[in-house]
Amino acid sequence: MKRILLPLILMPGAAFAHSGHATSATVLSGIAHPLGGADHLLAMVAVGLWAARFGGRAAWALPAAFVAAMVAGAVAGLIGLPLPGVEPMLLASVLLIGLATALALRPSVRVAVPVVALFGLFHGHAHGAEAPAAGQLAYLAGFVLTTAGLHLLGLGLGRRLIAVGRGWLLQGLGGATALAGLGLAFAG
Repeated sequence: MKRILLPLILMPGAAFAHSGHATSATVLSGIAHPLGGADHLLAMVAVGLWAARFGGRAAWALPAAFVAAMVAGAVAGLIGLPLPGVEPMLLASVLLIGLATALALRPSVRVAVPVVALFGLFHGHAHGAEAPAAGQLAYLAGFVLTTAGLHLLGLGLGRRLIAVGRGWLLQGLGGATALAGLGLAFAG
């Protein structure tokens, strides 16, 4: 894990996936966009990792809330509605969701879902604000697919770790995510 996180932390140019340089309005550019910045990549996997702690249908509620709110945020970004504090909220999402996973927090779904949705709104706004002028639906579809895939990756990994009695490793991944969030905050 250190081999993955350390290079991401040391690459300040990759810290933010919303650098304003989306060049094409294709599904592929939308797919690639969340993968181009550590803040988005880490937060999206962390949502899945944390969701694994909830189990059952509640585990699906967190990723679904993130994606739904992300789409709403993307639409706001696409039409130019301002959303203050996007950068700090992106970093806060990495730090706080990572910390919740590290501490094995499992609040009620009524608490966790709005928290995750709030972060999804800000991530979506960042994606939407950077969308190319034409072909926005294809671009949107691409980053929604990637986001869902990253959530599923985290959820699958988290569930597997819990199933084999390695919940401590899931907590370690959450801690590493939180530390990476701190690193991104100081690298930016």
